[in-house]
Amino acid sequence: MLSKNEQKKIRLLSEKKYRSKFGLFIAEGLKIVKELIQEGHAFESIYSSKPIDFAPYKLIDKSTLNKVSQFTNASSIIGVFKIPKFSNRFNTESFSLALDSVSDPGNLGTIIRLCDWFGINDIFCSSDTVDCYNLKVVQSSMGSIARVKCHYTDLSTFLSKSELTVYGATLNGISHYDNLYNKKGILVLGSESHGISPKVLKEIDQYVTINSMGVGTKADSLNVATATAILLGEVFRP
Repeated sequence: MLSKNEQKKIRLLSEKKYRSKFGLFIAEGLKIVKELIQEGHAFESIYSSKPIDFAPYKLIDKSTLNKVSQFTNASSIIGVFKIPKFSNRFNTESFSLALDSVSDPGNLGTIIRLCDWFGINDIFCSSDTVDCYNLKVVQSSMGSIARVKCHYTDLSTFLSKSELTVYGATLNGISHYDNLYNKKGILVLGSESHGISPKVLKEIDQYVTINSMGVGTKADSLNVATATAILLGEVFRP
């Protein structure tokens, strides 16, 4: 059984302020919990309604899991993990991503998964980008949050100090098909509604644009995760 205090604490972790206060986040589902543990993420506790063999855990019934789950139908396992503390240093010999005011959890989770696919280890996020330990972000990353580091910082200051080429996805740049990317650069993407903020735009070295191929299309923008996939496909094209 879970004590009332344990149940309350797990439920509180649905809010960013409590994740920050306790230094903990929640992951639900066998695949994600197992990947986090296999990648060496420290955890406080694992609760499961079924036997597992990859970590110490507390066996609880499904009805109790339903009480603390953030989903309508709880999975068979919930993990309470410690938020890792990353060094301010990052690998300047590889390509990285920067996100300016991306607020949708599903988009960030998908972008984290894309970075994992393309071998990008670091994402630099503006302070108003959605928290990467939001449960919806964790779930939509499909386990990739275990390998990709999200750093929250003042983006304009960070980019101004970087010696790498900074690319920005805008509506008035060089076609992404024609641009030649430096393999040690940083690609910046903004929110769908506002794009990259004026302050961050000042730090961009090269604007790139995904040109629409549709004749008479009325679509005025792409989903930011979709745009990320298209652009990274070009960055890493042989």
